[in-house]
Amino acid sequence: MERITIINTDTSNIHHFGMCGYKNLKQEGYRRKVEWIKQRYTEGLRYIILFAEQAGAVGTIEYIPGEYAWRPVYAEGYMFIHCIFIIPRKFKGIGLGTKLLETCIEDARKNNMKGVAAVTRKSTWMVGKELFIKNNFKSADKYPPDFELMVLKFDKNAPDPGFRIFPEEKMKKYDQGLWIFTSDQCPYAEKATREIHATAKEVYQIKTNIIDLNTYKEAQDCPGAFGTFCIVHNGKVITDHPISNTRFENIMNTRI
Repeated sequence: MERITIINTDTSNIHHFGMCGYKNLKQEGYRRKVEWIKQRYTEGLRYIILFAEQAGAVGTIEYIPGEYAWRPVYAEGYMFIHCIFIIPRKFKGIGLGTKLLETCIEDARKNNMKGVAAVTRKSTWMVGKELFIKNNFKSADKYPPDFELMVLKFDKNAPDPGFRIFPEEKMKKYDQGLWIFTSDQCPYAEKATREIHATAKEVYQIKTNIIDLNTYKEAQDCPGAFGTFCIVHNGKVITDHPISNTRFENIMNTRI
């Protein structure tokens, strides 16, 4: 196995590494993600990479103080994990996920925080809760259809973090047409937004309302638990994470 080192990124080196399958600034989603990260460093964001000598970046953890979390959660005083993943497959199952998680836990302890929290889910686009259970995290809250907020508390008397539930009354604002809530936190959001916007107009003759989530407060007020991407059609959330244009057409063909 290749030697793997931990790299702490900052504004001087973040653009040197691939992320989420994107590898260079010529890709719009990658460029936007890099700029998004640079802006978040001032809010305490940490973007840490596991770097293999030959394979390059094989793992990442992104976390931030909970009050600045880009998920619809209450997590003030906790370190909050946005993303954690290992790629490619040959690097999975050898403890690298735990290595990244331990880095975050140590950081939270050094900063005298209440603990560490993260949103997990059973299906795609977020890490499953198994990694967190293995590292002594407990379930603190749930959000439909399959999101679960996991927490490791350093102080058992500290209040639990929890999901912010989007008010049903507020959803009435979006009961007509197509609404895309999007941000640069996820590098796949740019492509999904661009293609779906075009398809909605050209194929379904639907006007698309694009809501750019430019601050953590706006992300915390997103209708879906993913926080940084969501599509609402006629008052109903039809996807809570970035999807392909083909998947969008399949969903719309069942609704129109």
